[in-house]
Amino acid sequence: MVDAIVSPSVLASDFGKLSAEIQRMMDNGAQWVHMDVMDGHFVPNITMGPPVLASVYKTVPNVFMDCHMMVSDPAFWVKDVAEAGGKSFTFHLEALEDPSKAADLVTLIKSTGMRSAVAISPDTPSTAISDELGNSVDMMLVMTVVPGKGGQKFIESCVPKVAELRTRFPTKDIQVDGGVGPGTVGCCARAGSNVIVAGTALFGAKDPEQVIKGFKESIDSSKSVWGTEDALKKD
Repeated sequence: MVDAIVSPSVLASDFGKLSAEIQRMMDNGAQWVHMDVMDGHFVPNITMGPPVLASVYKTVPNVFMDCHMMVSDPAFWVKDVAEAGGKSFTFHLEALEDPSKAADLVTLIKSTGMRSAVAISPDTPSTAISDELGNSVDMMLVMTVVPGKGGQKFIESCVPKVAELRTRFPTKDIQVDGGVGPGTVGCCARAGSNVIVAGTALFGAKDPEQVIKGFKESIDSSKSVWGTEDALKKD
């Protein structure tokens, strides 16, 4: 059975003390940190790149950087992200000119020792992830907001995609990202997500340790309904 993992999104942190903010989340129980890399092409925003990742890697011991690559040419960045200390590399299926070549990108990512993951945006159906691709990656990311901007409202209609993927891939990590907090984590966990990305809900929390603990408990208590009709049951 997959582990319950919390990956705080650093876009919601204080960038003036980025390493300290990441360490704070790790000290409060987060296993990963979610690094949103945006190139200004695939999405209209620009955030961080390998130099920032390298700085974090050097200053935060044992950091697991979950790198979400919102870039137009993901293959171009694989080597640089690996050398900067990235541990997981998530590419967007929509960024590939030929999605049938995704296998080549997965092979490239894994050749560096990083975990490989594929993301789908809200308008992309979960069925766009073929059985072959889903079985080849370590994780699948279902975006529950439009990629590129923080602070958006959670798109509940994306949740059934999590359930569909969990049914097909019972042993894979399935991540959700976008507008997730204490009020929305439950439906994500029930549907089958075991990796939760959250920004303001964690970095802005008075007691992030309790929020992280609550996320993990929500995942663990939901595992019994994965793959059943109760997975999409409303609160």
